[in-house]
Amino acid sequence: MQPRLSFITLGVSDLDRSKRFYNQVLGWTPFQDNGGIVMYKLNGMVLSLFPQHELLEDAQVKEQGKGSRFALAQCLRSVEEVDAFFADLHRKHVTITKQPQQVFWGGYSGYFADPDGHLWEVAHNPFLEMDTEGNVVEMKA
Repeated sequence: MQPRLSFITLGVSDLDRSKRFYNQVLGWTPFQDNGGIVMYKLNGMVLSLFPQHELLEDAQVKEQGKGSRFALAQCLRSVEEVDAFFADLHRKHVTITKQPQQVFWGGYSGYFADPDGHLWEVAHNPFLEMDTEGNVVEMKA
């Protein structure tokens, strides 16, 4: 796995309250807001706000009070890259919480957990434009 992040997804208890905080208190402007998830473009990566219960459901984990309130994500260039990455995780006996699969937002992703239970999503997002280094440049229309 390359040492980089594409997304930081924070599981939040009240999406509207969190959105108001980031928009009004920090002065950030979302580049994506579809009512169910809010995304802010950072320096080459994205911070997203996602209802915590939906994050836990998406990763197929139960609330355990540790490592499940946010997910770190890295986007790869293809479904095949995601599958190859998860095959390597499997060979290394890493805890996979969700095998890669087509997902509701139109991409392909799976989740694994680090030794402390922190969630990582590895995804192919067909809506992202990435530069040659794999940094998020733009969200495709």
